[in-house]
Amino acid sequence: MLNTSGFFFFFIKNSVFLGYAEPVNGETEARKFIEKIKNRHKDAAHNVSAYIIKNSNELTVKYDDDGEPAGSSGKPVYKVMDLKNIQNAVVVVSRYFGGIKLGFGGLTRAYRETAIEAIENAGITNICNRTRLKIRFDYSCIKDAKTLIEQYGKIDEEHYFDVVEFITDINEDLTDDFVQKLKSITKDKVIIQYL
Repeated sequence: MLNTSGFFFFFIKNSVFLGYAEPVNGETEARKFIEKIKNRHKDAAHNVSAYIIKNSNELTVKYDDDGEPAGSSGKPVYKVMDLKNIQNAVVVVSRYFGGIKLGFGGLTRAYRETAIEAIENAGITNICNRTRLKIRFDYSCIKDAKTLIEQYGKIDEEHYFDVVEFITDINEDLTDDFVQKLKSITKDKVIIQYL
């Protein structure tokens, strides 16, 4: 995942390449960002884009050459994202043609390099796999349970019935340790369901 937005300016043989990398929460956000950059650079010869979105077990991958020769631009941008394991992000590279043709290989390199630098400028956050749990426990344990959850992950949903019910998102590598400590602080009076 990207830390923040990234930008890179690349000049080769009179052509200008402007690279934008942006973290997004879904396909709708990715499309909106692409439209935003296309509107910003309406006069660009091409606005090439790629995004990878992963939600739960669903992976969405799209890339667009935007009029460049097939496979010369969108796919190399996507490949950079894939090789760097970037998910939930979009990259757009706008090209202002300078009158000198770069050839297929030259185009591929220019788009790839611009994407790499835009992504590097955004910064990359390593994402660990998560375990989603539904936990139910007594109200007397709520403070300790919240503190514990914050150390191992986060609470996605809170429900208050005759008992407290949280839907949690826990670091997968620490799930066993979390469950053990949760059982301890609730004196084993907790119902844990893996979602």
